[in-house]
Amino acid sequence: MKSINISLPHSMRLYIEEQVANGGYSTVSEYFRELVRQDQKRKAQERLEALLLEGLNSGLASPMTEQDWEDIRRVVRERVAQRTGLEGNG
Repeated sequence: MKSINISLPHSMRLYIEEQVANGGYSTVSEYFRELVRQDQKRKAQERLEALLLEGLNSGLASPMTEQDWEDIRRVVRERVAQRTGLEGNG
């Protein structure tokens, strides 16, 4: 694991140390890792919401045909075969 050094104003440092002491974190690093995880989750949620809105705004839905399902199955099989081939070569 690599280290990152950051500079903080004294008031922020005190706040973080207080959070570690009272928030159930064993170290300052653990506190920052949790902040990063929360930020990653938030951004993933924002991305999901944007995709959902894009889907809702994309127009009227059309029924899936048997050919649509067959095309999806074919693409999935091809991707699985590619990954299986890559894993076998690595």
